[in-house]
Amino acid sequence: GQVYEYTHLEFGLTSNLFASTFYVLTGFHGLHVLFGLLLMLAVLLRSRQPGHYSHENHFGIEAAELYWHFVDVIWIILFALLYLWR
Repeated sequence: GQVYEYTHLEFGLTSNLFASTFYVLTGFHGLHVLFGLLLMLAVLLRSRQPGHYSHENHFGIEAAELYWHFVDVIWIILFALLYLWR
């Protein structure tokens, strides 16, 4: 998705202010997505340990869930700013 778009854009990182902003915002968002995936992998690995999560102790799962929703909201805002708003 994003790699294809980066390689087929008609502007580079230093072409203009919009181009620089586009690359920085989408790059940071990609880092947030990567961190979220690693966070969910950590939750998965910990969930395989007997007794690590329980009905009373599930903060790690909730934290990963809230973080992922945060990334979703940021994606919606970025999509609106970069693709819909002109």
